[in-house]
Amino acid sequence: MANGQPEPDLIIFDCDGVLVDSELLSCRCLSEVLAEFGFDLHVEQALELFLGRSTAAIGQYYRERGEILPDDFLPRLKARVLETFAGALQPIPGVSAVLSELKAPRCVASSSDIDRVSLSLNVTGLASHFDSRLYTAQMVKHGKPAPDLFLYAAEKMKADPKRALVIEDSVSGVQAAKAAGMTVWGFVGGSHYHGRDGHAILAAAGADRVFARMSDFWEA
Repeated sequence: MANGQPEPDLIIFDCDGVLVDSELLSCRCLSEVLAEFGFDLHVEQALELFLGRSTAAIGQYYRERGEILPDDFLPRLKARVLETFAGALQPIPGVSAVLSELKAPRCVASSSDIDRVSLSLNVTGLASHFDSRLYTAQMVKHGKPAPDLFLYAAEKMKADPKRALVIEDSVSGVQAAKAAGMTVWGFVGGSHYHGRDGHAILAAAGADRVFARMSDFWEA
């Protein structure tokens, strides 16, 4: 393990932006569907506000501003995202090789719903690396940045949180992992970090290490 630490008993991967290069695609979908309902939110704003968060955070954001999203907003957003992913989603370069070489148990813990995670892994050919070991924000009371999802994943995988390593690309995900008492590495190789200082962003959030290429996964 990097920095001379022992290898973890469990490696927990976020999905969007870590396994699949989906963040820009999903934020574009969000911006487009909001526009259809008369809400103006640029892709850059969507990344800033909702990267690593569940769809529940979108409704909460607008409610706090005295605006209510229509009932059919979330179904339409989900349909748009799934359609877009089916035609355009790509895996993060090099991630399949990393997963193939891992000896430690691994799972996914994602803020996205289970349908989206399953589609993402199937479309990109990564599903066989995780089988049914998929845990999502739907399964816990509080999503990231609360620690609930990572603690739930560790419990299901019968692992000590202190011996778990999390791979995350968002501030909320890093914060959630640290709150769970886990080691967390920030990954900034997704297209949504082009032109942004992802290293500084995730280091400031508390990441124990930040890296930009999956080929450097085990490098100190």
